[in-house]
Amino acid sequence: MKILVTGITSQVGWELMRSMQPLGEVIGVNSQQMNLADPDAIRRVIRAIQPGLIVNPAAYTAVDKAESEPELAMQINGIAPGIIAEEAKRLEVTLIHYSTDYVFDGTKEGPYTEKDKANPQSIYGKSKLAGEKAIQAAACDHLILRTSWVYAARGKNFLKTILRLAQERESLRIVADQFGAPTSARLIADTTAHIIRQIATEQRHKSLGSRSYPGVLNLTSGGATSWHGFASYILEQAVLNLPQFKPLSNKIDAINTSEYPLPAPRPANSLLDSHQLNTSFGISLPKWETGAKLCIAELA
Repeated sequence: MKILVTGITSQVGWELMRSMQPLGEVIGVNSQQMNLADPDAIRRVIRAIQPGLIVNPAAYTAVDKAESEPELAMQINGIAPGIIAEEAKRLEVTLIHYSTDYVFDGTKEGPYTEKDKANPQSIYGKSKLAGEKAIQAAACDHLILRTSWVYAARGKNFLKTILRLAQERESLRIVADQFGAPTSARLIADTTAHIIRQIATEQRHKSLGSRSYPGVLNLTSGGATSWHGFASYILEQAVLNLPQFKPLSNKIDAINTSEYPLPAPRPANSLLDSHQLNTSFGISLPKWETGAKLCIAELA
């Protein structure tokens, strides 16, 4: 099977290029090779490659910058996924796409399920929801995986920022009234590979009968923490496992969201219930601490 992976310089895209290798011929493209702001370029690349599966982690992820670049964010996150889905429909192949907790307003008590009504509060969240709807409207065979608080050993993310700031500042001020489940890009990629492998196996064994999968699934680590709790755990593990890590201080002050204003509003509750993923594919995701510890070990 020929697999097209977009956005290969992103955190998830890089990990997907690793996880997808045993599944077939993997062809990765970056934003220069397939510009998601250019509909013609999207169609041209997909038609040239003729993939048997499309995996699309590429996205506009500058959450705050999106507030001042709404058209570009919508083009990449809202319109481009629909074009990719139209091409997937034309080729009669499956599209796997990634979305976000930002499609919710964060006011719910308890984790969000796939059936909860979306109500994005930021331009970024609105653009990602638009992308979901565009894929659904194209009516291709698809799976949209919603995730949250993504980090990796590569790229720019909260975990690496905390490690850097702890070596530059004597104390840190971290938001403690937003809650979620930090999820590593490696876990997302490995889980995606498991899903693809399972679907491919079932398609090869028609005698098992065909079954439909939910169009949207939540994919996040287990457990819950705040940004403050995540930062505290990062420093604790870094001191234990990174010989080169020399923090100026381990002091982390807990603050409220109101004390750290940003252009784009964040959901106070980013927790996503991944029970349906377990039901559909038998996948049980580990606690968030496991992924963070493994990521720091990789940095070591």
